[in-house]
Amino acid sequence: MSTFFDPHQRATIAAAMARIIPTTGTPGATEAGAIDFLDGYLGGIDRIYAKPDGSGFETLSGRRADAWRRRIDSLRTTYVEGIVDLDQRSREAHGVPFVELDEPQQDAMLAAIERPGEEQKLNTAQAVMGFAPVEPALQQVGAEISLSFFALLALHTRQGFYADPIYGGNRGQVGWQTIGFPGPSSLAEVHTGRYTVIDYFADGTHEQEMDISRARDQA
Repeated sequence: MSTFFDPHQRATIAAAMARIIPTTGTPGATEAGAIDFLDGYLGGIDRIYAKPDGSGFETLSGRRADAWRRRIDSLRTTYVEGIVDLDQRSREAHGVPFVELDEPQQDAMLAAIERPGEEQKLNTAQAVMGFAPVEPALQQVGAEISLSFFALLALHTRQGFYADPIYGGNRGQVGWQTIGFPGPSSLAEVHTGRYTVIDYFADGTHEQEMDISRARDQA
């Protein structure tokens, strides 16, 4: 698997992710391997769209590949510059880089770089996941690349915690387990129709479909 961060960058982002979804009575970003999700995502365009059978990832080419390379390059720049800024702020305030701060100090540093009013942008980018159907994702590139460093980090921490494990995060499905979601064993289960999330994300929809089906059988 291709990766992007150097050791210091990776340690810095992993520490920041651990404060965004901390380990408490339940697993956090560290246990979920959210850093692996992000490091792999920024590593290139070979892990963008998982194949429906769960056997690997699509090979992108042509305009799709070019669009994703530009997107990844932009995200890389945001992260590299964001880490430099975070370390500079940390050194000015405490004399050491971010990764060497204690947890309360890290929380304060992250709060200092959070931009007011970005929650709507973050929610929009969350809805337009980078792993959504191909064309909508390409049309909505700006939803992700327009985010500030902190908002982008928060988005990718969430994705690394909850996304399908095939993308490198949600290790052992711990993200799903914390919200009581018994996810599929693989993407193949979803794409072949052997697994559905209707019961978990569409209140009453499945029951209504069953009622309609029973009514038709009795007619």
